[in-house]
Amino acid sequence: MSEESLPEDARAEYTDALPEYAERVLDVTEMIPPGRVMTYGDVAEWLEEGGPRQVGRVMALYGGAVPWWRVVRADGVLLPGHELRALARYRAEGTPLKEASRAAEGHLPRLDMRRARWDGGERAKGHT
Repeated sequence: MSEESLPEDARAEYTDALPEYAERVLDVTEMIPPGRVMTYGDVAEWLEEGGPRQVGRVMALYGGAVPWWRVVRADGVLLPGHELRALARYRAEGTPLKEASRAAEGHLPRLDMRRARWDGGERAKGHT
């Protein structure tokens, strides 16, 4: 949804809320340890606000300055269009991967979500 598609009286509220929510999403992203990931839904759940699509939109618009590769799809598929950049980061950080089968399109691995997923654990305690 673009700001222009909102009614005039809702535009100020929407534009004021977006940067604050975006900042919170980016703060959570920066807390994710190297080698671990959270899904878009995990981030929204941790914040107790929004949903996977809202988090994805924030990451698309503002995520370039944070470790964007650590916020991922729940199925472990690498971010389309950024697969090779993300894969290099995952390998450098030791993020658990599932190697692709020869039948897989592009032969790209997926994230091993069972092992790579981070729940906000100890480092996040006390963070609001």
